[in-house]
Amino acid sequence: MGKEQNRLVLTATSVAFLLLLAWLFAVFFASDVTPFESWKQQLLNFRCNSSSKKDAKAIEISDSLEFLLRRLVRGENRIQLDTTGFTCDTDINSEVCVANGPVRIANNSLTVYIESSQSQVKRVIRPYPSKLALDYVTPVQIVNGDADHLPACHFIHDVPAVVFSTGGFAGNQFHEFNELIIPLFITIRHFRSQVKFVIIDYKPWWVSKYSNILSLLTRYEVINPAADGNVHCFPGAVIGLKYHGFLSLNSTDIPGGYSVVDFKRFLREAYSLKIKNVSEIQREKPVLIFISRGNSRKFLNEDEMVVMIEELGFQVVVTRPNRMSNLNKFTEVVNSCSVLVGAHGAGLTTELFLPAGAVMVQVVPLGLEWGSTYYFGVPAREMGVQYLEYKTEPEESTLSETYSRDDPIITDPASLFAKDYFAARAVYIDAQNLKINLTRFRQTIVQAMEHIRMSSPLD
Repeated sequence: MGKEQNRLVLTATSVAFLLLLAWLFAVFFASDVTPFESWKQQLLNFRCNSSSKKDAKAIEISDSLEFLLRRLVRGENRIQLDTTGFTCDTDINSEVCVANGPVRIANNSLTVYIESSQSQVKRVIRPYPSKLALDYVTPVQIVNGDADHLPACHFIHDVPAVVFSTGGFAGNQFHEFNELIIPLFITIRHFRSQVKFVIIDYKPWWVSKYSNILSLLTRYEVINPAADGNVHCFPGAVIGLKYHGFLSLNSTDIPGGYSVVDFKRFLREAYSLKIKNVSEIQREKPVLIFISRGNSRKFLNEDEMVVMIEELGFQVVVTRPNRMSNLNKFTEVVNSCSVLVGAHGAGLTTELFLPAGAVMVQVVPLGLEWGSTYYFGVPAREMGVQYLEYKTEPEESTLSETYSRDDPIITDPASLFAKDYFAARAVYIDAQNLKINLTRFRQTIVQAMEHIRMSSPLD
């Protein structure tokens, strides 16, 4: 009886062993993963999980407010911030002050109080990143003092304040991106929306116009000091915005290393734009947006230009300033086009929404070569946009009807700019229109079509 039981146990054990072998074969040999690779993967998973926990902890530590604020300054300014809790970074274009300790902002007097008695602070700053526009920016006073002698807090916030002005040249789309939207991204993107805006020279239309963008930069309602006379208290503050040049981002000088490519990705997110590269556009005819100006630098033979462009195979969308003001709709139009054409002016700022590989054609009026190149030409290339320019001849400018062919205004615009910028602006920016030579201009449009065909073969 005992022998028979032993035999049954042995038989059952053998069957179980054979089933186990079959299962192991199915797992390790009937799949693409070898036993060694499986064990190795388990080890890697263990290490990755352990590393992820460490990374999460490091992120938590690195995201402390003090760390985020001190990333905005370097060198002696960082040492001063660490030592005194306050510093200002000044360059040729802008001034940015940083406080990494408690501050109180009295809206009635536009005064930022630094809660510190370590060093004397008394400074006035106009928080707008263009010194040419400072006459249109309300100043903010920054002073320090003992907490017991500062105005009492009406509201206490747990995120830092970002103080800036929408005065300056707001109202011109180029300046709105160049001096406000891009500097905001440069200065505070690394705070991951954990900031509260205090907007001097508050313009409701500006906040509404750029609400899609602002909602990604802050999770909180903005403060308008003109309508809110309270004292708001914050754990830190940034007064002013960093500026890197015309429509530019210098990734080596931005906390987080953000580039113009990251900024364009940010814009696509803000406006739910789908097209990253012009090769993704599938149309029978490539779409060309033609910017029609209503005031100076307008095309006097615009209709003939559009007909010629259509004859070359483009579907032309003529866009006027009133349509461009609705960014929610217009950005989608620009993002789905292959070519953007316009005379030098604020409308070309929409190159920011072009997909990579698209073409921007800038018509350069007489005397505006430098501005055309550095305001829009250089930035276009940095954005991954193909840049072409059509330089007008004197005969294509209405200035040739007012001044003789040998007048310095025609032959040497740079000399007038050197003498008096505002006088030159009145002539070349405000007082000329264009009648384009269609034969010459046709060659530039043919080049644009060739670029598009190389980037995205048409059906």
